[in-house]
Amino acid sequence: MQQNYAAFYQEAQDFLGDRIYKDYLRRVVYGIDASCYRYVPELVVKACHESEIVRLCALAKRHNTPLTFRAAGSSLSGQACGSGVLVMANLGWQEIKPQENGASVRLGCGVIGAQANNALKVYQKKIGPDPATIATAMVGGILANNASGMCCGVAQNSYKTLKSIRVVLADGTLLDTSKQESVEAFKQSHAPLLEGLLALRKEVLEDEELHALIQKKYKIKNTTGYSLNALIDFEDPIDILSHLFIGSEGTLGFISSCELHCVPDYPYKTCFLLFYETLAEGLKGVQILAQNADKISAAELMDYACLASVKGAEGMPSVLNEVKPGYSCILAQLESTDLSTLEANSAFVLEKLQAVPTVLPLEQSTDHKVYNAWWKIRKSIFPIVAGRRRSGASVITEDLCFDMEHLQEGIANLQSLLEKHGFKEHSVIFGHALSGNLHFLITPLLENPTERTQFSALMEDLAQMVVSLQGSIKAEHGTGRMVAPFVKLEWGEKAYQICERIKALFDPDKLLNPDVILSNDPQIHAKNLKESVPIAPEIEPCMECGFCERICPSRYLSLTPRQRIGLQREIAYLSQRAAQGLATDKVLLEELLEGYKYLSDETCAACHMCSTLCPLGIDSATIALKTRTKEKAPLVAKEILKHMDVVVGGLKVGLGAVQVGQVALGANFIHKCSQKLHTKIHTPIAPNYMPRRNKFKLTSKPSDQNVLYFSTCINRAFAPSKLMPDPRSLQEVFESLCQKAGFGVIYPKELPKFCCGKAFIDYKDLSVQNTEKNAKLLKELSNNGQIPIVLDHSACSAYLIEQLEHTGLKIYDMPIFIQEFLLPHLKITRLNEDIALYTMCAAKRLGYAQNMRDLAKACVSGKVVEHTDTGCCGFAGNKGFLTPELNDHALLDFTSFYQDKKLKKGFCSSSTCEVGLSQHSNIPFQHIAYLVDSCSDE
Repeated sequence: MQQNYAAFYQEAQDFLGDRIYKDYLRRVVYGIDASCYRYVPELVVKACHESEIVRLCALAKRHNTPLTFRAAGSSLSGQACGSGVLVMANLGWQEIKPQENGASVRLGCGVIGAQANNALKVYQKKIGPDPATIATAMVGGILANNASGMCCGVAQNSYKTLKSIRVVLADGTLLDTSKQESVEAFKQSHAPLLEGLLALRKEVLEDEELHALIQKKYKIKNTTGYSLNALIDFEDPIDILSHLFIGSEGTLGFISSCELHCVPDYPYKTCFLLFYETLAEGLKGVQILAQNADKISAAELMDYACLASVKGAEGMPSVLNEVKPGYSCILAQLESTDLSTLEANSAFVLEKLQAVPTVLPLEQSTDHKVYNAWWKIRKSIFPIVAGRRRSGASVITEDLCFDMEHLQEGIANLQSLLEKHGFKEHSVIFGHALSGNLHFLITPLLENPTERTQFSALMEDLAQMVVSLQGSIKAEHGTGRMVAPFVKLEWGEKAYQICERIKALFDPDKLLNPDVILSNDPQIHAKNLKESVPIAPEIEPCMECGFCERICPSRYLSLTPRQRIGLQREIAYLSQRAAQGLATDKVLLEELLEGYKYLSDETCAACHMCSTLCPLGIDSATIALKTRTKEKAPLVAKEILKHMDVVVGGLKVGLGAVQVGQVALGANFIHKCSQKLHTKIHTPIAPNYMPRRNKFKLTSKPSDQNVLYFSTCINRAFAPSKLMPDPRSLQEVFESLCQKAGFGVIYPKELPKFCCGKAFIDYKDLSVQNTEKNAKLLKELSNNGQIPIVLDHSACSAYLIEQLEHTGLKIYDMPIFIQEFLLPHLKITRLNEDIALYTMCAAKRLGYAQNMRDLAKACVSGKVVEHTDTGCCGFAGNKGFLTPELNDHALLDFTSFYQDKKLKKGFCSSSTCEVGLSQHSNIPFQHIAYLVDSCSDE
């Protein structure tokens, strides 16, 4: 490590502790973003507070170390990666505060755009910017890129909806434009900077040609260079400064938070799906829609390659099967505050569109489930096309913008350039039609010198073509490194010099995100491009978009799915290099393999939730599961499974010992002692909500209508903690419900030795044997599926349901059985209180979240309060006891969410998850069966 970075690291440790990283593993994987560039930072920092940003800026100046700020890392143009110090800002920056009944909203830079919109739903409002990545992108990046999207155009983007902003400048000064005292202090301390901005404004206003150019450029989408429109739109230098930060891509300072004006989220929406025989015909439809833009909120254009790429993908509408080569498609959306206006506008627009005949029947829907599936076509194009690329190919996406007058010519020229440079067969074109905003995606093999040269030549020709048509080389993805060499070409010498002087005013030492927006390197766009190496086929399609990250329980602790896959690529790359005898790479490989065990394997919950957000369904849990899987089970595993009754008995003894300790010394004391022992010798922890020993005797109580109750091994051992409101065992509660509903309960005599097998999935031979044994046993006991089978832990239920899916057995997770079989026969008196609800990950994957919600709402008249952003609690079976930091970090947002809710009860369907949920929220969570039983009459 260079001396200046070593000094930076040493000094930063004083206030960052273990949140600054110099090891190669985390530097390389934390450096990954969604762009086509690969930069390995010298250091990585996870910053949690403005005071840390201030000190980092001071250190950067002292040691001449460049800083790159990043939120979600979903940017596409290379602005969120760098080779200096990468500063990640997500945890700790998640403030969401709606103001004045949703007229505006204060947002921290680490808030995901969709989270902001969820908080504003109650007011029928949303934030203006609506990028396709809104479920991933964070506010810091949305503002820094001046993100727009499919609906907002140029009228509701970040620039137009900004009310105030809170930033840290390169010199460490904090400015909050919403606070007068901050503004006045800044005017005193930074008078030269503000005078410089006013001088630039004066210069632009006095130059009629430059003034006119800026006005014209921002009538369409444009994120090339700095937001020069701030110099003509505002007189107050603070307003100019605020709006220059929009689209500045971390080159002028750090955006800590903002307040945005909100826009209406109209309650009534309708969508059209229009198919045309050619792209040219589709463009005629676009022009008609543009002429009626006052009635249209969005219109997306897709070429045949787009439609072909998503055909057959999960969740896509069946009409795509009728699409033939050459077809194009428009997806249009209309919305309104009232239904009658929407219907009138729809009829008007459809009448106008009759001038251009469609090739397939019109598809129209006001059903959000239907039109959301249509929007999935558009939103999935980028990741699906990228995921289906040739092996070893990289993913490069660009976006351009033309006014309507030049749109058709622009598309024709783009198609010609793609063909000229050899990308016709490996490209798609789509875009926000109403805005004249085109996106295209190419997948070149950058290891191939010919394709690498073709890419560079394409970019140069593309820039010339766009400028010739007075368009924007970058419409909404930000300049980044991809377009930095072409800023002068698009804007001209005078405007480019204005950009350079803006940079000099804010960052005279050029330490903030160097080579982004402005660069002296004419080839920066073609350098440090990602090169792909083959990895396991089930994860190779990953194009590092980061859509999966927000749901991963280890995202704040170790690695995310994107980073775990990136680590696999780096291991494969270094393995190749080491095999060639390169000693340096062999050392790096050994370092990666050493850190891999904890960061990638031990702290992976293997919950599979990443696959639910990945457009390609990639499941990074397979990485950990492959590492853990063994062909042959050791003798001890076989003996444990064989003698499960003894094991459960032993577990009960252990729980009894902990219970004695808690009674004698206090639960909190035992918990702290267990934590210290865990730190020293890795023994399990004993949380305050540690379950008690289950003493309930399982005795069959048959009736005319019966259920086979295969209580799981963990619940045969567990009884509720003494801190729980209901001390009864789950078996007693379920028996009570069945008795009230007229069902008999049968405990099979084989139950003491029964295990679903989930605990043994690491052993192939044992898993196969146990699954075969269970299938035979359950078929026999259920009379070939005639009697329903119930399990009482959702993780075990999900595993057995998936393993025995094709056996004809009727296997139910307990909440589903209660809802479908018992609830109709129960007399419910709804409780007048608010409750917390959590659907554990395995149940979510089976689609049970709504079932849990409906069951809870059937039992209470108060609110059912859920933190839907927690996809997995990270308890992961025994990891909550053996790797408790995973559970701790997975529930950081969960804990914060419930902190002020003042709830007395929570409900779930997993006894292990309930331990962690209770421990971190101080709300006692029990199985939802307890809720149903408590409100059902005898």
